[in-house]
Amino acid sequence: MRLGQLILLAFLIVPIFEIYLLITVGGWIGVLPTIGLIVLTAVLGSLLLRHQGLATLREAQRSMAQGAVPAKSLLDAVFLAVGGVLLLTPGFFTDAIGFACLLPAGRAWLVKLALRRAGLVSASAAAGPVMDNPATGAQSGRGRPTIEGEWRREDD
Repeated sequence: MRLGQLILLAFLIVPIFEIYLLITVGGWIGVLPTIGLIVLTAVLGSLLLRHQGLATLREAQRSMAQGAVPAKSLLDAVFLAVGGVLLLTPGFFTDAIGFACLLPAGRAWLVKLALRRAGLVSASAAAGPVMDNPATGAQSGRGRPTIEGEWRREDD
């Protein structure tokens, strides 16, 4: 299946599943408590998004001040944005995915998965250093700077 087909399928299945969950939970606990839960998750999500967003911004600024590319912080920001949108969408399934994107442990797992899928980190080195140059496989050493340059051999 192509990506476009998967996205279309998700846009069809997820709302149907959300409606099913809302009706089921509403039947168990009632309409007003269900609406209250939906509003509560949206409020908690927005507060968590603000807190985690500021922490990610500080981390990105710290990385840039040290001269490093804030790649992890940028991926964190993407998952924070996705999580925020999902938490503002009414429904329990999207809230669960949204909280996974906003909570640090879930987001760290998603970032590792995204880096692995993009080929920037091998499966065995997912917890290790991120490649500085995926094309050449260059990695930062333990605190040692990577020196880039060009060379050619000259015979005498």
